[in-house]
Amino acid sequence: MFTVFGFYKFQKINDLKRNQKLLKNLLINKNIDGSIIISKEGLNGSISGKNNNIKTTITRLKKILSIKKFDNFNNSKSEFKPFHKAKVKIKKEVVPMDFKISNRIKKKNTHIDPTRWNELIKNKETFLLDTRKPFEYKVGSFKKSINPNIDNFRDFPKYLKRLKKDQPIAMFCTGGIRCEKASAYLEKKGFKNIYQLKGGILNYLKKIKQKNSLWKGECFVFDNRVSLKHGLVQGSYSICGGCREPISFKDKKSKKYEEGVTCPNCFNKLSKNQKSRFRMRQSQVYKAKLSGKKYNFQKEFN
Repeated sequence: MFTVFGFYKFQKINDLKRNQKLLKNLLINKNIDGSIIISKEGLNGSISGKNNNIKTTITRLKKILSIKKFDNFNNSKSEFKPFHKAKVKIKKEVVPMDFKISNRIKKKNTHIDPTRWNELIKNKETFLLDTRKPFEYKVGSFKKSINPNIDNFRDFPKYLKRLKKDQPIAMFCTGGIRCEKASAYLEKKGFKNIYQLKGGILNYLKKIKQKNSLWKGECFVFDNRVSLKHGLVQGSYSICGGCREPISFKDKKSKKYEEGVTCPNCFNKLSKNQKSRFRMRQSQVYKAKLSGKKYNFQKEFN
């Protein structure tokens, strides 16, 4: 069993290249896979490994970056390795919005605990905003939520300009970091009634029982589990070998589905050449499975 640990922190980080090297060595030495993004405004990570190794890694990571506590973190489990390797990337922003959170920005505490979230979003006056990408929204979301249908989060501020400054806005995302950035942006623009789901969808699915839940569907996650249900158990989705987007059991029954090649989302978008290349790749995967070996580009999605 593997522990999956997600976390983020907005604080000034200097000497990025040096810290990148230290963190990469730390992950490798502790046999930890996953990815960490660091920038001058903070860090965002999702890593996995044996539980004891995760604990020692997090303790050491906090010392390296002088972090007292994360803005938010979440724990879940996986029966197989959810990541294939360790990556530490340097970026201009941990969440790309062309807007950097600095220590000078005094952000209000707008976090709403999952136990109070239902009451907030049941209010007819509340504008319920799903800040994730369209393909994540299709896998599952809160009832009556609105998704901006934006593929690049950098374009998100253009959408936010349409919202009313005096209307209660309740935002949510997978683990909370996208809402953290968006809420800081809105506060700077003069919005007064901004709320965000504390710990994101993962925290909600962990704390709220399904019978009391307003969540519909599953939650997409950026690892080999693909999606999670209530209690953070693995969901039913897998990944299309052609477009790399999540697909359901229903999608697999379609005539446009071919394992490792196409699904209803991309069947009409891929060229004959692309489909041919994907079939060759999938053929190698099949051969590797028959011989008991692991193909280099094989994903561990179920």
